Parts: sequence; C-alpha cells; structure tokens
Amino acid sequence: MNELNPQHTEILESISQANFMTNNLWLLVATVLVFIMHLGFAALESGFVRRKNVVNILFKNVMIISIGLLSYYIIGYNLMYPGFNPGGIFAFNGFGLTPPEGGMGPSNGDYTFWSDFIFQGMFAATCCTIVSGAVAERIKLEPFLIFCVLFVSLSYPITGFWKWGAGWLDARGFYDFAGSTLVHSVGGWGALAGIILLGPRKGKFKKGRISAIPGHSMPLAAVGVFLLWFGWFGFNGGSVLSADPELVSLVFVTTSMSAAAGALGAFIVSYIMYKSYDLSMVLNGILGGLVGITAVADSVSPGNAIIIGIISGAIIPLSIRFFDQLRLDDPVGATSVHLVVGIWGTIAVALFGKFEDPNVGQLTDQLIGIFSIGAFSFLTAFVIFWILKKTMGIRVSENEELQGLDIREHQFTAYS
Repeated sequence: MNELNPQHTEILESISQANFMTNNLWLLVATVLVFIMHLGFAALESGFVRRKNVVNILFKNVMIISIGLLSYYIIGYNLMYPGFNPGGIFAFNGFGLTPPEGGMGPSNGDYTFWSDFIFQGMFAATCCTIVSGAVAERIKLEPFLIFCVLFVSLSYPITGFWKWGAGWLDARGFYDFAGSTLVHSVGGWGALAGIILLGPRKGKFKKGRISAIPGHSMPLAAVGVFLLWFGWFGFNGGSVLSADPELVSLVFVTTSMSAAAGALGAFIVSYIMYKSYDLSMVLNGILGGLVGITAVADSVSPGNAIIIGIISGAIIPLSIRFFDQLRLDDPVGATSVHLVVGIWGTIAVALFGKFEDPNVGQLTDQLIGIFSIGAFSFLTAFVIFWILKKTMGIRVSENEELQGLDIREHQFTAYS
C-alpha cells in the first residue's frame, strides 16, 4: 500500500482541524442556546406566579444557574464523567476539574474538555430550575438554595453517570438521547418531593374544590415558552455532540414537529375537558412536546415525532387535573410537563426509535431506567427536603405567603 505523500498528509490534517473547529464551535453555540433556556424558565415562571412573588422567582432563577455551574465544577462533573468504572453504579474523579493531556473531551477529539464541561453544566442547572416553578409562592429561599446545591452536586450527576457517563444503565442498553428522563424527569421527581412536603398554596383547595390561582402575566409566560423552544435547538441539537449536518438537521426538525404537535394535542384535550381555549395549557403543551421528543430526537422520523408530540401535549391537561385531584399544588405544571411527559418520552424510544417497530427488549431497558432513576431522584430529593423541613423549615408563614414573598424576603417589588 502506497504511503501518503506530504501534500496529502497536510490536506488530511487541515480537514481534521476544520472538522474539530466546526464541532467545537457548534457545541459552544449550543451551550449559548441552552443558557438562554434559563431566561425562558425565568420568564415562564414569572408569568405563571402572582405579581407579589415575581422578584422571588426571578431571584431563584438567577441563583440556580450560578449555584448549578459552581456545584457542577466543584463536584458534579467528576461524578457524572469520572472516566473510569464503566458499567458501574458510582465513581468519582476528585474535586474540581483537571483537563486530560491534550485538552480533548471524552469524544476522542471532536471538541475540547472545557466545551464539554460548560455544555453539560448548563444541563445540570436545568433540573433545579424545574423544581423552582413547582414549589413557587410558598417555599423559603435559603432552604431551597441549599436543596439546589445538594441536588445538582450529588443526585443529578450520579444518575447521569448511569447512562451518559457509561454506567450500568448504559451497559444495559437504556437510551435517552438528550434527557427526557436524565434531566427533565429527574427535575420532575425533585419537584414532586418538594410539593408533597410543602403542601398547597393557601386558597388552592377550598372545601374540597379546586380553585384556580392564575398567574399575573400571560404575555411573559408566552415569551418564556418561545425562548425555551428557541433554546431547545441547542439542548437537543447540541446533544449530537458534533456538527454532523444531516443529524443536527434531523434533530431540529423532529424537535420542532413535536413541539408544534404538543400545542395541538393540549389544545384539543383541554377544550374537550373545559370547553375553553386555555393559553396556559397550550403553552405547557409546547413544552410537553419538547420534553417528549428529547429522549429520541436523533432517531425518529418527523412523522413519528408528530405522534410523540400530540400524545405529549394531550397528557398535559390530564396530568394537571390528576395532580390537582391529589391536592398536589404545582403553580406552573412542572410535574406534568417534565416528570409525566418525560416518562412518556423515554418509553417512546422503544416504540418509535430507530424507525423500527416496537422493541420489547428495549422497552424493558427503558422501564428499568425510568424506575431506577426515578426512585433514586425522588428519594434523594425527599430526604433533602425532609431534613431541611425538620431543621430550618421550608415553608414561609401564612402571613408571609398572603403578603407575598417579594416584600417579606426581598423587601422589593417587581412593579412600581
């Protein structure tokens, strides 16, 4: 076999360098898009709460991204990607970050170590943002921030290691492309633990009846959802972990088809249930479509993405009603959008993934992953919240709740 001449070698090296730069740049652009999702969450949650609690919810969202990145840098990343113990349950590579020799990430040179860290760090903070909306309007600030430190530092990266860090679920064949379970359901389980221990807001359930407590700004909520849809192109598209033109393009299409179908599914079911055109349900239906496709966006046809999205959106009003009947108060519908639809999206991998017929073996692996990650995440969150409840207390007083957290905790209001 003839050896390549120096000119050919130089050309191949130039192509390799160009591919590396393109992949690395796309991952950083995707990181920026995921960062914008935190603005979307802040706007959405602000719109869905009453005006007397807007500063409080914004303060929590600002602190979540800050706490999330610092916690993930100090301990979380090395729990999630320790670089050893494949097929294991737990591994830890020490505090802080030390890039490997050459500075390449775990992709054998597709992007740098630092690009991988900052992209994954944006994901890590998202799980506590999900919890923030569910426990809004009655949780004390300091215990919530302590919960975020522990949840992002320990719970999220441990379960993340099980799949994305080449742990035991990865060895089994469990699949979750961008985090329907590993990010969204994890946050949803944490939210469920929080609202169980907190109890409902005053006035939510009166004499056995469910009373609506509308948010103060639907325009702000709508802006938040569009920002989240925009950011999801980075959330899912960046999870390709390269700038592969065909695969990234497919992910953009399946993500958008599912989001659009989610709006339609929520619109139809909520109208059948309530005979009204409920904007909040449609907005959550879009988010449901986005969550539902996240586990399988890289390996499903656009037509099947529409089916996944319609079912995701249809689940939202049914799930919100279900939680209300259990007297579990979630002001933004986070448990329905992220937990329930996250479970559905992970199951959809076995039903629609890889353009194949339903796969019973894959379904078993998906259910094992859903159950194990759900049990660990819920129990961890419940224990953290329970300890905080017994030591510091996690709920504001009735008087503070009625007056609003902005005045009592921040001595400030969102609007003059």
